Amino acid sequence: MSETIRRLADSSSYMVLQDKIAALKDGYTLNTCDTNLGHICELIELTSKIQNQLFTAMSLTASEGGTYGGVDTLKSRLLPWLGTSFMTSGGAVTSDTSLTLLKVGNILLFGHYNRLQFLKSKHDNDVTQLEAELNETKEELDLTRDDLRLAKEAAARYKRQLDLVGDFEHEVEHLKGEIRLLRSERDILESRVCDYERPLPPPSSPPTHAELTNSIRHSRLVARFNDLYAVDRLDMQDRLRRFVDDDEMVKRIIFIAVCEAFHVAKMAYRSFRLRARKLLSPIHSGPTTLEEAVTDYIVRNLDLYDVERSVEDVIRAMNVNPKISFPPECEFVLLSPFIREVCLVAYRMQALEPPLDIPLATDGELMNESRYRRSYDSEFTAPLVAYHIWPALVEDGTVLIKGECTTRRGAVS
Repeated sequence: MSETIRRLADSSSYMVLQDKIAALKDGYTLNTCDTNLGHICELIELTSKIQNQLFTAMSLTASEGGTYGGVDTLKSRLLPWLGTSFMTSGGAVTSDTSLTLLKVGNILLFGHYNRLQFLKSKHDNDVTQLEAELNETKEELDLTRDDLRLAKEAAARYKRQLDLVGDFEHEVEHLKGEIRLLRSERDILESRVCDYERPLPPPSSPPTHAELTNSIRHSRLVARFNDLYAVDRLDMQDRLRRFVDDDEMVKRIIFIAVCEAFHVAKMAYRSFRLRARKLLSPIHSGPTTLEEAVTDYIVRNLDLYDVERSVEDVIRAMNVNPKISFPPECEFVLLSPFIREVCLVAYRMQALEPPLDIPLATDGELMNESRYRRSYDSEFTAPLVAYHIWPALVEDGTVLIKGECTTRRGAVS
């Protein structure tokens, strides 16, 4: 039910209208002309309001029926009544005709007519648009058919090429099989030939001087390294204690001198080996290899080593080492004899096969029982090395002679 109809029923507008008409009838003869006209105008206004509500209810009710709801009823009932009430003789309006009724009826009629025209125009536009889309879809379908035809032709062409590739692969496999067969026949023939003609073993090259003396030089250098630790080191400690009161600093100076001497000697050996290879490569000939000839040349000419220059390099490196220091009135030149002996031993150890070397050592590292033994003044339960006294001697990663170090708790590098 429309809300307008509900409000119209609840307001009892027709009962009020009837009461006012009855009051006008009873007092018509008693009232003046202006008073009666005023009552009549009031009745017309009330009737116009009621008709306005009725036309609103009619419009809402027609909209509930859809786009064309109530059209037949309006044509058969409302329009003929409007025509007979409005088109009177002489163009006059009767007393029962309401100006509001005529206005609203015409608005409603033209509104429905305009709406029908709009819907018809929209329908025509939709049909035209659909026809255009249909034509466009047909064109796209034709293009798709052409693409499909081209794709089928390309697929057929690729299939023919694939068949050719398959034929080539079969031919390649056949040729590979023939090659394998020929190789097997060749191996059989070569094995038969080898049974009749066995090659003589190549003549072995005679041992060089370096190879013949390697074991003797090895044992002498190991013994000399022990003497450096047991004799030369202690003599140098006694000499240094005359100038340095700190016993730990004395041991650090000797250890760093040994490490720097080994480093400088290895660099000198590598440089001399490069010069020897450059010298011998143009004139080398014989059963031995070039490397064997170079090693033999170095062993025969160990006295060509410039040990004094190495001593200067070691002292120069010790002067810039932040871990050691000397009193102002003394210099590291005091260690020159000891450094000279260590450089000679380190240089000759590089000429062995395999060479002997000392491992890298840093303060604060974990104590390695396989490389070092603790000094008498160490804390034997401490895991860290406070400082090193003497390096270990290793050969291909194997420790030949243990070094010595001092362990302390809380030692840091």
